[in-house]
Amino acid sequence: MTTDPIITLHGEQELVRRAGHLFVASREEFLVAATDLLTWSTGVNAAFAEGKRPHLVPGLTMRKLYTRRALADPESERRLLRIAASGVEIRISDGPLAREAIIIDRRTAILAGAPVRGVRTYTVVRSPEVVDGVRSLFRAAWESATDLADRATPPHLTDQAREILRSLAAGHTDETGARLLGLSLRTYRRRVAELMTTLGAGSRFQAGLLARGLLDEAVSPGVPR
Repeated sequence: MTTDPIITLHGEQELVRRAGHLFVASREEFLVAATDLLTWSTGVNAAFAEGKRPHLVPGLTMRKLYTRRALADPESERRLLRIAASGVEIRISDGPLAREAIIIDRRTAILAGAPVRGVRTYTVVRSPEVVDGVRSLFRAAWESATDLADRATPPHLTDQAREILRSLAAGHTDETGARLLGLSLRTYRRRVAELMTTLGAGSRFQAGLLARGLLDEAVSPGVPR
């Protein structure tokens, strides 16, 4: 990509090809503001699939800010919770966002335009004054937004499901968990699989992370009560 202060890219493919390297280069901040999960989905996911993704290195702050439209359905909520479980801070804004943008290391801003015939334009800005202005808008919206854990609709968890989560958090084997809960091994494993589906977790470890903020009390290591 050239060093021009402002460049307009057309469509997700050009975004990935000409700006994807900026994602992986982030070291201080990777800030995302979007109305819902669709704005950056195709382009950013394609870049991430090619390995062009920010790494959670020490000192890197990753924050994503969405409007309530991002919580439109249970699957979207589960997807946001999975993102949060990976270490990304997520907040939900009650109002519309001034700009849908990605801000990288206080040096680059990528602004999403409205789709025209199904194609979005993405404006890459390197002007320090403009980037600082976009970042200021993000910070103001972020400060007034609510943490995802306080906005997402928690799935219904039975008392048994809570005990299973505590067992997983304690690192118990299936055999130990089944014995402590008074279940057969087959039933215990089926309950674990059902619980992971409910939470949208891809692993037992992630299920424990997702449970934080969903349970009435924090999931903490220990023997199930």
